[in-house]
Amino acid sequence: MSDNKISSLIDTTISNLRTVVDADTIIGTPLTVEGITLIPVSKVSFGMATGGSDFPNKANAQIFGGGGGAGVSINPVAFIAIKDGNVRMMPIYSEMTSLDKAINMAPELFDKVKTLFKKDKNKDENKE
Repeated sequence: MSDNKISSLIDTTISNLRTVVDADTIIGTPLTVEGITLIPVSKVSFGMATGGSDFPNKANAQIFGGGGGAGVSINPVAFIAIKDGNVRMMPIYSEMTSLDKAINMAPELFDKVKTLFKKDKNKDENKE
């Protein structure tokens, strides 16, 4: 089998996928509306298959046959909303798994932990 021909099929398929899917597809371009910055977030899934074979013929030459293909699915899942320094994840779908809920609460949890550390630091400074 001709490795160069298979490699060429794979390279062509991957380069075509790159034109559809890049970092801007997953985390979109920020939009600012009435003082709120919205950043779209999408879920991207893709699959790819490539194969080929050499076929002998009567002239003792090899004939190559092969093909490749790919599929892409892009689904919007949320917006990241930023207003006055506060960040919030706003899911588009209504059913959330526990992991989704935890990820959604992460910015708020981070802010609360940061506030606790500031309070502890202030108490230490007042003791001195």
